[in-house]
Amino acid sequence: MVRKTRKVCPRCGAQLECYRNPTPTVDIIIAVDGGIVLIMRKNDPVGWAIPGGFVDYGESLEEAAVREAWEETSLHVTLEGQLKTYSRPDRDPRQHTISTVFMARAAGTPVAADDAAQIGVFTKETLPEPLMFDHGEILADYFRAMRGKK
Repeated sequence: MVRKTRKVCPRCGAQLECYRNPTPTVDIIIAVDGGIVLIMRKNDPVGWAIPGGFVDYGESLEEAAVREAWEETSLHVTLEGQLKTYSRPDRDPRQHTISTVFMARAAGTPVAADDAAQIGVFTKETLPEPLMFDHGEILADYFRAMRGKK
């Protein structure tokens, strides 16, 4: 596994070490009346997914979760806690990401925005298939956790 590479500085010709690190992301399972919100991704790879995205520099995970929820669903969310962090190197075919998954609540009607082409509210029984990335595993963990809270 290559952890770092070397590049040449275009200005001075010095050899530079470049580290390859996973990229932090967040996913937000948003509970609304009747189910959870999923989006149909507008960009490749296209498919049904939990709302979420990349953490911006200088932003906390919590701030990123609230921002991504708003950008993709037009919902103001209240975070209720973290479900788990998912880090399998092949979880996203584009690059190695580490996603912290938040559980949140919102009121109102979700509206697809930003990276979302469509939006829907689903229950455990009505989840669309296939789900993107490792989101099927994440939602299975979520529904197990919710069953334990009842």
